[in-house]
Amino acid sequence: MSLRYLTAGETHGPQLTAIIEGLPSNLTIDFEELNFQLHRRQKGHGRGRRMQIEKDTANIVGGVRHGRTTGAPVALIVANNDWKHWTSVMNIEPIEGSDEEKRRVHRPRPGHADLNGGLKYDLKDLRNVLERSSARETAARVAVGAIARQLLAEFGIKVAGQVIRIGEIEAPANQLPVDELIRLTEESSVRVVDKETEQKMTDYIDQIKAEGDSIGGIVECVIEGVPIGLGSHVQWDRKLDGRIAQAVVSINAFKGCEIGIGFEAAKLRGSQVHDEIMYDAERGYHRATNRLGGFEGGMTNGEQIVVRGVMKPIPTLYKPLRSVDIDTKEPFTAQVERSDSCAVPAASVVMEHVVAWEVAKAFLEKFGGDSIEEIRANLNNYLEQLGRY
Repeated sequence: MSLRYLTAGETHGPQLTAIIEGLPSNLTIDFEELNFQLHRRQKGHGRGRRMQIEKDTANIVGGVRHGRTTGAPVALIVANNDWKHWTSVMNIEPIEGSDEEKRRVHRPRPGHADLNGGLKYDLKDLRNVLERSSARETAARVAVGAIARQLLAEFGIKVAGQVIRIGEIEAPANQLPVDELIRLTEESSVRVVDKETEQKMTDYIDQIKAEGDSIGGIVECVIEGVPIGLGSHVQWDRKLDGRIAQAVVSINAFKGCEIGIGFEAAKLRGSQVHDEIMYDAERGYHRATNRLGGFEGGMTNGEQIVVRGVMKPIPTLYKPLRSVDIDTKEPFTAQVERSDSCAVPAASVVMEHVVAWEVAKAFLEKFGGDSIEEIRANLNNYLEQLGRY
């Protein structure tokens, strides 16, 4: 069975819900680690007041017994603490009252799903669009990815992330071990290693916020310990780097993805791009460099997976852009909803988890079994096969 999930819920509704299908039995769930990952998503310089309201925790209501998965679908709930202020507006039952009382949205915000969703679904209250298209949904995706992350950790696979750029400020490159990268970025309010860069970024975010504007950036995810051969070259939709790219661009406000050196490869010669193949008895086949970010032919090659995603500035601004009222068709300034001036550090955490999910899914496709024990046996047999090649 393929690993998959669905999420449901609105940003001001009672909760976010996720159901994961395809997890093996006997995976030990670390509940503190699960909630720690949700907490990481809420941190970061530039976040708005919503993060002071919400203290996200995941409540598992199915598929886990006595701390371990049973093989049944796992159901997760992340409560919205802000729901108590929206119980009338977001009630599933019909309510009477004016547009103002219903907090109807009829002035679409540029850069959001508001107008497209209203047109597509023939909705005259654009709140029905923004409630679901909100980045609040990423809390459910992080919860799901945190479970996938624990599955990967069971087999020695580690996940890290960092911010590469916020607006005009770029962090210096580093080649830190994954454990060190995790430790240092966790100590930073903008998830960078370099302290001087951290100060520049926080000052820059403060400046952008004071101007009533927002700013985006570039984030990077690194995954270490992935075996050779996840994904496949035989069909376009089985290429793992392609699946990761789709997942990254599906994150709210993400507009691009690159693997390894990515777009830089366009200006380099082939001899400066491709990773030479090496062999020794201890490591087996490996690459002299990792410019291709751990992939060749849509398959992992045993090197670190390195993925970067670009996040546009959040479109909800405190100096609103021009828009058109869907009732009157007259020009207006777009309605302002509570938002962040910069969510790039949080987006780094989200990207870690959507990439981890895709890797875990490919891992189970390759070594799948109904229990952790069966998967481990399949992996060990494969690693022995690689050693004999």
